Amino acid sequence: MTRPHRAPTATLFGQLLALIVLSLVAAQGISAFIVFQLPPPTPDFYRLSEIAQTLGPNPPSFTERRALKVLIRPEPPSPPLRGRYVPAIKANLAEALGVAEDDIKIGAEYRPPWTDRRTLRTIRARIIREGGGRDEHFLIAPFEVGVRQADGGWRIVQPEPPGFFSPWRQRVALWFLLSALVMVPIAWLFARRLSRPISLFAEAADRLGRDPRAEPLPLKGSAEIRVAAKAFNDMQERLARYVDDRTAMVAAIAHDLRTPLTRLRFRIESVPDAERGKMAADLDQMEEMIAATLSFVRDAGQRGERTPLELSSLVESLCDEMSETGSKCEVERSERVILSGDPLALRRLFSNLLENAVKFGGAARARVFRDGPTAVVEIDDDGPGVPEEDLERVFDPFYRREPSRSRQTGGAGLGLAVVRSVARGHGGDVTLFNRTGGGLTARVMLPA
Repeated sequence: MTRPHRAPTATLFGQLLALIVLSLVAAQGISAFIVFQLPPPTPDFYRLSEIAQTLGPNPPSFTERRALKVLIRPEPPSPPLRGRYVPAIKANLAEALGVAEDDIKIGAEYRPPWTDRRTLRTIRARIIREGGGRDEHFLIAPFEVGVRQADGGWRIVQPEPPGFFSPWRQRVALWFLLSALVMVPIAWLFARRLSRPISLFAEAADRLGRDPRAEPLPLKGSAEIRVAAKAFNDMQERLARYVDDRTAMVAAIAHDLRTPLTRLRFRIESVPDAERGKMAADLDQMEEMIAATLSFVRDAGQRGERTPLELSSLVESLCDEMSETGSKCEVERSERVILSGDPLALRRLFSNLLENAVKFGGAARARVFRDGPTAVVEIDDDGPGVPEEDLERVFDPFYRREPSRSRQTGGAGLGLAVVRSVARGHGGDVTLFNRTGGGLTARVMLPA
């Protein structure tokens, strides 16, 4: 059955470029919307009554007046304000202050606000709301109004400069904040879409560490992601093939060695009795090592089906079986920990550790608990422990310590190698450490 044709996905570079371009276009569009939709800022204006009160003989205190300050200067305000309303403004101020019109000077450097009719209508509407007349005059900041004093100096009033966060700027900042909040979900969706392939690669690498024969990555996504996924799948296939080839080679060598060993057994029949026993013992050891190697390779090459299992029940059943044969083995009250694993492989793992604890330590005490996302099984014994320099070497295949773990105790030195192989095959690990006061602890950590 042929799969339906899927449209090619844009490259990762194209997606990033599109994200940047769309973000810029959206930001510019929002800015344009703000500029064209928001009303223009109303300039700071002052009624002539406010200016006259400040310049009068009894000016209000700073807390009572509206951001006007008074200066004394020897020169009048400049440049002089010009316009058709200026004479009327000067006349009104002179009448309110009781001075001649020539003693009033108004300085300002602006003109555009006077020509903006919408701004003028806004100001007049505000004056009316405050109780003023429709024809009342006003001045728009910045300006300076000076009154000549008796000594020839000038008493000048001017508005305080506006703060950085004026009402207009506050409104604009609020709109930009709202636009940023609108863009956050869109940016999150894009970021999630672009980062998802990286997460898939991390998950695939973790699965590969747990199971070399895990399912390959699907070939979908952008062109770069498809190329990387294909390279990852090829690498996984080569690793599996390499492991299989090495395993098959070791199994073939171990199997073929049995033929010359059989011939040697026939040939030693003619050897004197004094030497025959030693040679036969050596041949028995070689056959034992070959059998253990074949068993190790066979178990490593077989992929058992992984199913959910309860870890403490597995360890308890193994201890019960050993106790029935007279071994001293017990399990402390343990947590209920469920994980996905190969039951036969895990059974062999814990069986090897429990048998080692009984064989070399006299007794085995096991406990199962959860440490965050990790299932932990610890098995203690009462033996002499292991030197610190050998705590890692004991996991090497065919490594045995003398004399406590000599050939007379049985085994070919593959027990702990099998334990670590099974633990790492499940994405975990196993470590040994000596306890304070004596004894050895084997700690198995498996992802739960």
